[in-house]
Amino acid sequence: MSGPVETDRPAPADALPTIRDVLQLDVVVDGVPEVLAGADRLDSAVRWVHVSDSAGVARLLNGGELLLSTGSGWPADPAALRAFIADLVGVGIAGLVLELGTHYRWTPAVIVQAAAELGLVLVALHREVKYVAVTEVVHRLIIDRQTAALRARDDVRDRFTELALRGSPADFVVQQLALTLGAPIVLENLAHEVVAADVPPARETEVLADWERRSRAARRPDADEDWLVVPVEARGMRWGYLVALPGPEHPAGRVGVLQQGAIALALGRLADGPVDEWERQARRRLVDRLLSGRYASTAGAAARLSAAGLPVQGRQLVGMVVARATVSPERMDAAARARGARVLVGDAAGAGIAAAGRAAGTAVTVLVSLPSGAAFDDAEVRAFVSASLLDGEPAAVISVGTAASGLDAALTSLQEAIDLSRAPSDRRHGDRTAHQVRRADARPLVRLVTNLRDDHRLLEHGERMLAPLVEHDLNRGGDLLEVLAAVLTHPANRTAAAAASHLSRSVFYQRITLIERLLGLNLDDGETQTALHLALLVRRANPSR
Repeated sequence: MSGPVETDRPAPADALPTIRDVLQLDVVVDGVPEVLAGADRLDSAVRWVHVSDSAGVARLLNGGELLLSTGSGWPADPAALRAFIADLVGVGIAGLVLELGTHYRWTPAVIVQAAAELGLVLVALHREVKYVAVTEVVHRLIIDRQTAALRARDDVRDRFTELALRGSPADFVVQQLALTLGAPIVLENLAHEVVAADVPPARETEVLADWERRSRAARRPDADEDWLVVPVEARGMRWGYLVALPGPEHPAGRVGVLQQGAIALALGRLADGPVDEWERQARRRLVDRLLSGRYASTAGAAARLSAAGLPVQGRQLVGMVVARATVSPERMDAAARARGARVLVGDAAGAGIAAAGRAAGTAVTVLVSLPSGAAFDDAEVRAFVSASLLDGEPAAVISVGTAASGLDAALTSLQEAIDLSRAPSDRRHGDRTAHQVRRADARPLVRLVTNLRDDHRLLEHGERMLAPLVEHDLNRGGDLLEVLAAVLTHPANRTAAAAASHLSRSVFYQRITLIERLLGLNLDDGETQTALHLALLVRRANPSR
């Protein structure tokens, strides 16, 4: 297979007809064509058709022509005939068509032998044809195709220029390229990590597995991968590469289409300035996609993660949510690499924890890939997050899921951290200026709800227990659910619960009385507290409800 095509090399004339196309034309078929040599080169492009019987015609040609001849002016000497064929090959003609009957009754063996040895397409016509009709039809075909190609190029250029002017995100540009070319498209950074990819779900594992090694190998002249590769660059700065896997031809030329996509992406990067918005947006969308279950197979999702720079196999995977402080994705990535780890930073809003952020400020979801057996205790978590925050940020609340092996367990760990982050933070104990680490391992009910979050019986329990309070709050703009949460967070300290609710003690006790009346339950009962706590966790685990 051929190696990658890059934009610093001239693109092939995809719009031109091939010798095979010419041989299938009615005007040529009438001549009963027979391919005598070069059958493996019938897909060579025909730039023009030239008719000549002159032995010196080679000096009049520029290359890419299909030469039509009767051979009447060719030399008779076998050595001279061989030299004549060599001259035609030397100027790079596409092929030679010899009409039999006018001068030759059969094709001389020396011509067939020379054409076969030198790689020239040689076609004999066994019946007379009008060469003027052949040239007219082929030239019209060439002009029509080139006109269609120009129109297609204009359409592609206009489409991707509009995407650039609109500020379309990188993943959308990649999607449009895939739709235009009808082939998988991958955008990678300079480290050969996948930033965005549009790949059919059934082919994710095939296309993205072992991506970095295969991508590097594709740059070699002897590459096994039949990929098209163009750099994304502008003003002397290169940010990455666009890769198109094999697909159908396009009237505008596959390389030309890929180049227009690269230009749109480069303009977007210039508009972003020094901020690496590619990485941020791509990783956020990847986390959102994983959490929402929008992947065809675990193997495909794992391949996509690994291609994006987050190894899964043989690694310790931990889900986290960092709240109340602003994380710098760049600093977090650097802090992870310093520990031999990699991270995927997602959008808290996409994970459905924006509602909890009213009090928590900013929050991000994080999937951490650590070397197997690496320590990630509370002290290490605090140090890791400290190195990841912007300067001057306050202490963060860090929710940590259970350490996992494999993608399915890793997503459960991340969901545990998200569910835990929705629970109210307890800052009564310890240093308020230090990062607070909360682990799902220490919250068995959170882990239970996470693992059974889609069980209809659990959902029914949450709805049955809390329905009166939900209806009251919705109809009257009340705060009974928040008061209940404060009571359950501080079950043995009503003063702390009232403070957490930001209510006076008298108002707080009025709310408790109302809650007990609406539910018909005693909030001092331990079993009732457990049932209500479970119901609240179920509700927080499904924030759209």
